[in-house]
Amino acid sequence: MVNDKSMVEKTRCGRVEGLSAIVTGGSRGIGRATAVALAREGAKVAVNYCQHAKEAEEVASIIEKAGGEAFSFQADVGMRGAVNEMVAEVVERFGGVDILVNNAGIGKGYGPLLELREEDLDVMVDTHVKGVLFCVQAVGPYMMKKRYGKIVNISSLAGIGTALAQTTLYAATKGAMITLTKRLALELGPYSINVNCIAPGHILTGMTIMGVSSAEVKERSRYFEEHTMLRRDGVPEDIAKVVLFLASDDANFVTGQVLSVDGGRTDFLSHSL
Repeated sequence: MVNDKSMVEKTRCGRVEGLSAIVTGGSRGIGRATAVALAREGAKVAVNYCQHAKEAEEVASIIEKAGGEAFSFQADVGMRGAVNEMVAEVVERFGGVDILVNNAGIGKGYGPLLELREEDLDVMVDTHVKGVLFCVQAVGPYMMKKRYGKIVNISSLAGIGTALAQTTLYAATKGAMITLTKRLALELGPYSINVNCIAPGHILTGMTIMGVSSAEVKERSRYFEEHTMLRRDGVPEDIAKVVLFLASDDANFVTGQVLSVDGGRTDFLSHSL
């Protein structure tokens, strides 16, 4: 695993120099790696979190110690008022919002189809669907006025149709993120705002191993290694590097796209949608 501090301190190319970014779910995993990657390339970063305050503050501290600018902010993205407060704070501190990474995710309600609970579906929709909409609606006016913005949604390969067994609610709501990406890109394109989506494969994060025995973690890793062309699990930095590309001007003519970043899964040959 790449050390966070060393990532920030690498020589900058300045691909997002001077831009301001919000990374939802930025305290751990893919969000943490993304916040650090954006900061390394010159962005000012708001590290959003819902529950993990200590971890989010640590990410902001790592960025600041390396000479960057960052702060952490608690907000449940499924609550419109909290999102509006967060964006208002970012605008006050950074002067606007140029990059939004909708990374906040939740794994809940796993189980057989006939045993799925409505309350678990509600939580998943709040985070994966409402959270994306609320965040985009909050930053949209600032991006539209500036006629510039990069929005990157973190979905999942599960949202394209493949998933571990008993993850129907997760897959369905991640699939909704993919549809939202295309609709948002259509509506915001005339304002020179790019909206794209990443569909990660199996990435080793706290969420992917939460509640899973060490034996099952090893078995899953073995399976994915055998069914991935690159013969390894993904790590958060694999996704963060692609976010950085989509958030930079290198991707100015890319919008409405879903990019599978899965190491080349042979049990589900991926492609951009």
